[in-house]
Amino acid sequence: MSDSSKDGFLPCWKLKTGGVIAPDERLPWAQTIIVGIQHVVAMFGSTALAPIIMGFDPNVSILFSGIGTLIFFLIVGGRVPSYLGSSFAFIAVVMAVTGYAGSGPNPNIGLALGGIIAAGVVYVLIGAIVTVVGYAWVEKLMPPLVTGAVVAAIGLNLAPLAVKSASGSGFNSFIGLATVVFVGGFAVYAPGMARRLPILLGGLASYLLYLVAANGLGFGKAIDFSGVAQAAWFGLPNFTAPVFSGSAMGLIAPIAVILVAENLGHIKAIGAMTGRNLDAYLGRAFIGDGIATIVSAFGGGTGVTTYAENMGVMAATKIFSTLAFVVAGLFAIVLGFSPKFGMLILTIPGPVIGGLELVIFGLISATAGRIWVENKVDFSSPRNLITAAVTLTAGAGDLTLHLGGFTLGGIGTATFGAIILYQLLREKAA
Repeated sequence: MSDSSKDGFLPCWKLKTGGVIAPDERLPWAQTIIVGIQHVVAMFGSTALAPIIMGFDPNVSILFSGIGTLIFFLIVGGRVPSYLGSSFAFIAVVMAVTGYAGSGPNPNIGLALGGIIAAGVVYVLIGAIVTVVGYAWVEKLMPPLVTGAVVAAIGLNLAPLAVKSASGSGFNSFIGLATVVFVGGFAVYAPGMARRLPILLGGLASYLLYLVAANGLGFGKAIDFSGVAQAAWFGLPNFTAPVFSGSAMGLIAPIAVILVAENLGHIKAIGAMTGRNLDAYLGRAFIGDGIATIVSAFGGGTGVTTYAENMGVMAATKIFSTLAFVVAGLFAIVLGFSPKFGMLILTIPGPVIGGLELVIFGLISATAGRIWVENKVDFSSPRNLITAAVTLTAGAGDLTLHLGGFTLGGIGTATFGAIILYQLLREKAA
């Protein structure tokens, strides 16, 4: 692999036609375009679903996922391969702030946007500190025990929403459970790259099942395609301005801590896969992700983060060229300017979304187990056990603290509680 330190602000991508393609190398342009589009497809199942769950406009969110990816690319100087998509970490706090019922446009989206901007600002400040003093303090403040506990708390906090969406009538429950089976089937049995796209393919299979059963056989409410037919192929999305509320910002801003943990894990994983130490770019990566989140929220988009799906694609293809993510960002921007595409996304039936939520929110919680196992967290330690136990209960029970005029929701309480409790419960040396 070539030494990118000899390049300028951006790498001088060297053409390579086979084998492992490093971040500062590229395939021929036709293949680069195909790989870039594949990354958008890989993240689509999640990035399109998160806005719908929160009542955001999917066109706006996909547009800003593309813009955010390009912002990230520029700030890290094209050295770190990454796509920024809608973060699921915001779902619980956004729904708490806006009182969103779970279907249709979110009437209080402005409040959420102000809070997301606050989270982005905190994220940028953390990135600036890391750039100056390094990231060792982040790992001490949020070791694997704490990170895993907070991630699990987020998934458990969202569990009631998933169950509600996937239940209701017998038909709705059937579709919700069928969606789970489809996603699991693709994840376990699908060949090749298809196995990397279980959310997308499982959701599509369930959508088709619902279409046949409801529109064709009349077992449920038919999917209405009139909005898709009337929508223009190209046009401006519906941008929304943020509203700044102290309580909303206080509730959502702590999510920056989760984004830091996600991005730190992403950079470490990419470094391991490429055989390069990317730690020098951690501060810039945090800043890039934070600025992308701020820009997205100022226009009505969701908070963004790095994506595991894209790491899966890179691991499977061995193509790490950052130019592929420039293509991915541009392709997402094009999709964002297609109202017809956005209306098609909005036709996804509630039971299908509920089934996908059961899987995705469960995977968020289960990720905690993976973090703990991979880092050999010792649960025979009372410090670890009590910190994890309290964090999980606070998140699952949505423990809300009212401190004067400031409100800290379940996710915030779990996050700060885990960090503080872990530092307080220092065990004596034997």
